[in-house]
Amino acid sequence: WNSWNHFACHVNEKTIRETADAMVSTGLNKLGYEYVNIDDCWAQLNRDDKGNLVARASTFPSGIKALADYVHSRGLKLGIYSDAGYKTCSKTMPGSLGHEEQDAKTFASWGVDYLKYDNCHNGNKDPKQRYQKMSEALSKAGRPIFYSMCEWGQKDPATWAPKIANSWRTTGDIHNRWQSVTSRADQNDKWAEYAGPGGWNDPDMLEVGNGNLTTEEYRSHFSIWALMKAPLLIGCDIRSTSSETLEILSNEEVINVNQDSLGTQGKKVSKEGDLEVWAGPLSNERIVLILWNRSSKKDFVTAKWEDIGLSHEISVQARDLWD
Repeated sequence: WNSWNHFACHVNEKTIRETADAMVSTGLNKLGYEYVNIDDCWAQLNRDDKGNLVARASTFPSGIKALADYVHSRGLKLGIYSDAGYKTCSKTMPGSLGHEEQDAKTFASWGVDYLKYDNCHNGNKDPKQRYQKMSEALSKAGRPIFYSMCEWGQKDPATWAPKIANSWRTTGDIHNRWQSVTSRADQNDKWAEYAGPGGWNDPDMLEVGNGNLTTEEYRSHFSIWALMKAPLLIGCDIRSTSSETLEILSNEEVINVNQDSLGTQGKKVSKEGDLEVWAGPLSNERIVLILWNRSSKKDFVTAKWEDIGLSHEISVQARDLWD
């Protein structure tokens, strides 16, 4: 889970604690959702007299370590946000450019498990160098921290980020609109060959449950992200989410596609107008297949055996994971 898509800068420790509670009470934690991630706007505008980041007193009065302890007590992990620039995207807190080792050690001392590292206000410095520095700092911080590069796909990070990060954004920010969902899927699809166990293409967080789209559109969104082996970061308010949203996010078989041990990103294999076929291999000689009608009209979508990696003489058993 990540706070940005639903809460943006309106986030506080109460929301984070309640979200951790909801992750457990809804059973999402048992399905593999384990990170509760704070996005932008959590820190004071200025560092302390030793140059350390300081949690904003008005919204995180207990501090990040106490919050991490609480999240850990629920059997979950805490994520935090910074930026490979001089300020974060909101301009309300300092970035980590030039403070990589200091901030990485701070995050580790607080018990942070995940870092989303954004790309704003970077002085036009080379992203490869900026993101490499934080990777090195995290490796020396004394605690395993998942490194999520939010670099927006600049300079094709899929071609170089696998050596330094656990995931890397291949796109700009997602928005709660159908065109945004489909375009992020298309952009991420270009880099499928670079993803695999240990490093993942990231088309940005899920908008499932944030309103504006239909249940069918959210189901498509979740399905394509699962097939692409994208990080499944919930972006809605799970404290008050609808049963329809929870049903989508809790589809265990679709989650299993995302978490399949083979770790091969599925791809778009054919397209005719708004009618598309996406497919990819799974472990144990299985294939995941999505027939995706991206228009608002009913239609037939045909998947050809050769497009999904099967020979004509083979017979298969097929099952709808949403049925």
